[in-house]
Amino acid sequence: MTSQAGERRSRLRLVVIQALVFSLFATLMVRLYYLQVVSGDHYAEQAASQSVREVVVQPQRGLIVDDMGRPLVTNRTSWVVSIDRGTVAKLSDDEQRALLHRVSRVTDVAVPRIHRLLTDCGDDKAVQGDCWNGSPYQPVPVAVDVPQPMALRVLEQPEDFPGVTAEQQSLRDYPRPFGINAAHLLGYLSPITGAEYERAQKDGDRSVNGASVVGRAGVEKEYDAWLRGMPGYQQVAVDSMGRVIGDEATVSAQPGDTLVTSIDAKVQSVVEQQLADAIRTARKTFDPVTHKNYVADQGAAVVLDAHTGRVVAMASEPTYDPSVWVGGISKKELSRLYSAAAGTPLLSRAFQGQFAPGSTWKPVMSVGALNNGFKTTDELDCSSGFQVGSRLFHNYESASYGFIHFDQALQLSCDTFFYRVGYKFWQEYGSDETDVHAKDPLVSEAKAFGFGSPTGVDLPGEASGRIADRAWKLAYWREMKGYYCKLDRTGTAKTAYMRLFAHEFCLEGNHYRAGDAVNFAIGQGDTLVTPLQLARAYAALSNGGTLYEPRVAKAIVSPDGTVLRRIAPKVAGHVPASKQSMDYVDQALLGTPKVGTLAWKFTGFPLDRVHVRGKTGSAEVLGKQSTSWVATYDDNYVVVMMISQGGTGSGTSGPAVRAIWESLYGVHGESVSPGDSDIAGVTPPDGLPTFMDDGAILPPGHDARSKGE
Repeated sequence: MTSQAGERRSRLRLVVIQALVFSLFATLMVRLYYLQVVSGDHYAEQAASQSVREVVVQPQRGLIVDDMGRPLVTNRTSWVVSIDRGTVAKLSDDEQRALLHRVSRVTDVAVPRIHRLLTDCGDDKAVQGDCWNGSPYQPVPVAVDVPQPMALRVLEQPEDFPGVTAEQQSLRDYPRPFGINAAHLLGYLSPITGAEYERAQKDGDRSVNGASVVGRAGVEKEYDAWLRGMPGYQQVAVDSMGRVIGDEATVSAQPGDTLVTSIDAKVQSVVEQQLADAIRTARKTFDPVTHKNYVADQGAAVVLDAHTGRVVAMASEPTYDPSVWVGGISKKELSRLYSAAAGTPLLSRAFQGQFAPGSTWKPVMSVGALNNGFKTTDELDCSSGFQVGSRLFHNYESASYGFIHFDQALQLSCDTFFYRVGYKFWQEYGSDETDVHAKDPLVSEAKAFGFGSPTGVDLPGEASGRIADRAWKLAYWREMKGYYCKLDRTGTAKTAYMRLFAHEFCLEGNHYRAGDAVNFAIGQGDTLVTPLQLARAYAALSNGGTLYEPRVAKAIVSPDGTVLRRIAPKVAGHVPASKQSMDYVDQALLGTPKVGTLAWKFTGFPLDRVHVRGKTGSAEVLGKQSTSWVATYDDNYVVVMMISQGGTGSGTSGPAVRAIWESLYGVHGESVSPGDSDIAGVTPPDGLPTFMDDGAILPPGHDARSKGE
């Protein structure tokens, strides 16, 4: 009985177990059926999406060419070594260290820098400029311009370089036609910042990505949106180790557009060379005032088309090599570019530097005087000095020429003549020194010629210059009164001059005195201009009074040759002056290279055929040597050169300006080159812009006196 009951219990347990097994098996089969049949497509798609990554394909940036189609900025291919952080992260610490050391040996990039380059820019440990701002799935470039044998080693030994790729990429290149530099015109590129990328995403701008480089200066920045192109995207399949196993889909990148400029590379080369040579010569020249050679620390030169405002050439010293930015700039080189000791090479003295204009200011003052009561027949005394209150303002080297007209005053650059002009207007309209709204015809004329405001040139970062009128002096006094009153109160000024200045400034620094007015009339005091502003004003003298916004760009052309945009000259305004006054000053300036302050540097130049007008200037600056200026023009072009702490205008800049004119027209001394014999002031030289201005497009083929110059 007991035995039978036990057998029944055993059979019952067996049945229960069998039922449980069957139930579990059935449940498993149902689940498998659901996963494979019912939800199979969904999970297959999900699995596939997890193994597909999107890689950005950077576009080739657009070219920059001169007005004859000569390439100024192009692209070149370079071997670039990149590291896939996803793959490297799956390696052990020891394997990672060994890998990075192998990469370092191949690329000659130190391991610590590789670590920095692989760090996300948003990370707390990131070093700006040495971090990754792109997609987390994008291989991070750690070295450019890797020698081909080293790049091939990476490709041929993948087992030694897991997650490391070597491929050819496009980088900026500078062909330098005729040896030109043009760095301040062209500009440079650097990686997009996180803030810039976020803003682009917010604005829906898909032309940039986290790994983009963008223009930072010059036309590279001004026309960046056209030059950058549109990135492509490549979807790649990867295995569990993050290794690419195949392509899924590709959207091709669209190359950037070509920027055609008004720069003539041949003229640009001459301008750069002449500026550099003039600076070198000045540094070897003895300054009789300071009893040492001129410092000649900086300079600029500008050539404009007088009828359109187009920039034909523009140079600045010191300059830099734009190629140092390609592939990333070192901290040492970046520090040098911003260094005052190195002359701050990134600063373009042509449109960002501000300098006292000296006697090059006098033509503008002449127009102002002749439109406000003075007559061309008026004679004023060009005496050796002019007394204003207790101060005697001297003429250059105390020269005296007696009573002369405006034309002679311009040609001889007589300071005391223009002191009398400025003093007369001050007596007539502004003898109340505290009346900030007093009429001042000379200040008004300067503003009418565009001074004190940016020219509107299509280059970023332009300086506005400064008109040191009554409003400016009041504003400056309010800003600095506390500082100078403290110096006066505490007696802590270091020199007797500064103690006296601090006392007078604290009490009456807002007063616009007669000395301010006479200094203004000769381009001294606190008035500052950029060389480009001065060139534009002289262009207005040439063309009858039209002020243009200077332009570097002429057209934007697509990769297939379609003209997308013509960048036409833009009129900024007209000088409100009589034709008679403009013509008179224009004719007077014809005499400067013939019998005036520039004549000794233009001996033998065919002025009968190339009708160069000009004005020289040597502006004094407190605590520094004088600034050399020469401003010239004819019926077609304007040529301006400035050298800070360079000496006299004609002595330092005169020969260089003449050489530029000779290159523009192909003339040398009394001779005229073949094909240029009909240049009687109207026929442009060889190198006529291929993108014509009528829209047609042709095939590419502080308080001091002037030295009176």
